[in-house]
Amino acid sequence: MAAAASGGCGPGEAASGARTRDGGARRGRGGRAAVGPGRAGPWATCWAPVRPGPRAGGSRSGAPAASMSCTGSAKVTHTVHMSTLGPSSYHFNATFVGDRQLGPTEAFPMLVGDMDNSGSLNAQVLHLVAERIRTKAVFQTHQAKFVTWQFDSEYRGDDCTATVTLGNPDLLGESVILVAHFLQSVTSRLVLGGEMVYHRRPGEEGAILTLAGKYTALKWVATLNVGYGGAHASYYHRANEQVQVGVELEANTRLQDTTFAFGYQLNLPQANMVFRGLLDSNWSVGGVLEKKLPPLPVTLALGAFLNHWKNRFHCGFSVIVG
Repeated sequence: MAAAASGGCGPGEAASGARTRDGGARRGRGGRAAVGPGRAGPWATCWAPVRPGPRAGGSRSGAPAASMSCTGSAKVTHTVHMSTLGPSSYHFNATFVGDRQLGPTEAFPMLVGDMDNSGSLNAQVLHLVAERIRTKAVFQTHQAKFVTWQFDSEYRGDDCTATVTLGNPDLLGESVILVAHFLQSVTSRLVLGGEMVYHRRPGEEGAILTLAGKYTALKWVATLNVGYGGAHASYYHRANEQVQVGVELEANTRLQDTTFAFGYQLNLPQANMVFRGLLDSNWSVGGVLEKKLPPLPVTLALGAFLNHWKNRFHCGFSVIVG
């Protein structure tokens, strides 16, 4: 049994000084592809600063949660969010994980579902069709109306990865979004690839091509993505066991906008503390301090964000037990 209570902004969305992003060559802002970490073969660790998530709110809110494992592979979670700044909500989450374990973080099949008090559903189904082929289905509804239905298929070779995504296919409405991307390990350190996005709906049809590359060294990782919508570059450097830094630059030609972000993470193992900080070109600064409280299985996190341009300040706390 585990329970957690959080304030306006928890450690997950607060700042991610040196966090990694999940996924392969995925579509980002401005029609770009970003090479991500966490995969076998050509995938390597890549980091870029993450901005505060939409859940970051004022300090006058709370989200107590309780979770319980029904069996070794099933888990249910109840979350109640109470706030004076917006409507309160309740979420029921259920997760089932199969017994086919491919790695520390990979097990198949996997079913994840989340439903709130309004009846809106978010569900994912992941299945291993063959040793090298993975499939995923995503469904999202807003009350009784379907919003998203998406199907993914991925092939992982010894030195390459190919993925095809079909989003919101509608035969009657003649609309569809098709995303295909491919990554190839040229050397043990260099990965090159590309992504093509095709969309069609009545009266509109088009395609966007994005090229992506990633170079992984012993202590740093650099990525570059160039496409029709703009360019994105990131650099991550691990100075030592205590200090990690990263920068991110993104240029959007359609919006005529360029953003820059700098993030860092300080690990203090002797004090059981981790600090993450963020500074970007939108005049925003933020930080999160995580403190473990041994011998109790408790972690305390304090986070705060300030946007000087919009004169907005958000802060919150999180207490995690378990």
